[in-house]
Amino acid sequence: MTIEDLIKRYEAGETPVEVMESVWQRIAEWDDPAMFIHLPEWEEMKMIAAEVEKMPKDLPLWGVPFVVKDNIDVAGWPTTAACPGFAYTPDEDASVVRLLREAGAIPVGKANLDQFATGLVGTRSPYGVARNAVAPGWLPGGSSSGSASAVAAGIAVFSLGTDTAGSGRVPAAFQELIGWKPTRGRLSTKGVVPACRSLDCVSVFANNTSDAARVMSVAGKFDEEDPWSREVKGSGLKGRRVGVPSGLDFSGDPDTPGLFDGAVEKLKSLGYEVVSIDPTPFVEAAKLLYEGPWVAERWAAVGEFVSSNADEVHPVTRKILEGSQGWQAADLFKAQDKLKCFARHADAVWKEVDLLLLPTTPCLYRVEEVLEEPFGTNATLGRYTNFMNLLDLCAVALPAGRARGGEVPWGVTLAAPAGMDEGLLDLAALMNGEAVHERPSEKIPVVVCGAHLEGLPLHWQLSDRHAELVRRGKTAPAYRMFAMPAGDGFPERPAMIREDGGGCSIEVEVWALAPADFGDFVAKIPGPLGIGKIEMEDGEELPGFIAEPRATEGAEEISRFGGWKSWMASRA
Repeated sequence: MTIEDLIKRYEAGETPVEVMESVWQRIAEWDDPAMFIHLPEWEEMKMIAAEVEKMPKDLPLWGVPFVVKDNIDVAGWPTTAACPGFAYTPDEDASVVRLLREAGAIPVGKANLDQFATGLVGTRSPYGVARNAVAPGWLPGGSSSGSASAVAAGIAVFSLGTDTAGSGRVPAAFQELIGWKPTRGRLSTKGVVPACRSLDCVSVFANNTSDAARVMSVAGKFDEEDPWSREVKGSGLKGRRVGVPSGLDFSGDPDTPGLFDGAVEKLKSLGYEVVSIDPTPFVEAAKLLYEGPWVAERWAAVGEFVSSNADEVHPVTRKILEGSQGWQAADLFKAQDKLKCFARHADAVWKEVDLLLLPTTPCLYRVEEVLEEPFGTNATLGRYTNFMNLLDLCAVALPAGRARGGEVPWGVTLAAPAGMDEGLLDLAALMNGEAVHERPSEKIPVVVCGAHLEGLPLHWQLSDRHAELVRRGKTAPAYRMFAMPAGDGFPERPAMIREDGGGCSIEVEVWALAPADFGDFVAKIPGPLGIGKIEMEDGEELPGFIAEPRATEGAEEISRFGGWKSWMASRA
């Protein structure tokens, strides 16, 4: 199931309620009791879908079903992190879930995971092992096991996972999906049960890069309520040099080395230059995640609960968490110094290449192999994933063929420095045989200076069109501002006119609108106001409100106040 599939179904007359009926039927047919930890009753699900039907149909995710990993809050549904004794029911959605629902997406249920998101295998849950939707009996991958299985089984268009050490990439490799691990902080973690809070990412599983990109455009918003959120200005890749580590270790797997070579050749055929790199700084940094004091951050997150409820914790998870105690503050500072050294050495690599191509996992395992030896197998799976959040990289996992005679999926990962998520998704699209997608995130800025400012009478014309605040700032010192009197159904409004050599800087806000909304907004602007190019204080020119000279007739000049709100405050 993809967004494009759903758009065609909706254009043919189906409704979100009817789509969710088919989803419910698919869940029953699939019959995997270990996929979900919480599923609402059908009447509740029908009600949610019916509410979405009333929302504007041009919302970017209108009527799109998605699944949420059960360490991410959905209001009114229990969050367990795969530990029944830990369960609580939140009053509000996690920030990322809220954004998706505001965009029209429909939550289906809460998916199974390795308990407390501790593991890359999908076998550490009291709720069972979610079935690998492509290769039953083979590992589903974790910790976001149920999230990946739901998408691979055709139950949801996309799903949310989390990724601290590889949990958003390993399940993608094993179930033939796109797994986007964003730049750390690009998707808010407010409302997410922490694993290692300083490293945690919310991740996305989808069947293609276009759907992942659309989710990114909706959910990749700065969150002032999340101290770990940060502004990320996305970019493409800087060049076409791909770093491939020398001496890759595939743990004796008979098929994955050949599949990896195929991915290398695919990049070459796309015109990319392959450069052999020394993997030492990346591999050594990876060891710090579980062999260094960062593991103590897991104890900081849930240790109090584990101490008081040890019998309710999965034995493997408990052993890992209890073993994370005892680190001293001095150990952390020493480890941070080591990480800085590895990062500096990695910087030298980034001067030679623009991105990395890596095996997502060295090898493949059956479920019983991991159950028999849970620690060593998990460590092997994280060999090429553990370092990425420590070194502040973004990544996209994608399919790279099937092993074991075409039975079992396997994948590779593209990685690059923070902020290059868009570029990685574009390249993953080419490797995956997709057209490079258009970006819903490419919105048009508009500079407002008066009644459209946040909190003022006409701001609803922006908020109703889902405008996003880009920044507050000032224009170049080249403008005069006049207050036009109220009339013709309009409140008092400013008229800003350019006057080089005699103007001043005016306080403004920059908002961004989708192209269709921008066009609709501009079309409804009455004269003598219009849209022209506004020069900002930093020299950037952006579309914004500008007035014809006739707007000054009978208007008071208020340039000396430096902005509309300052003038209003002076009158008050």
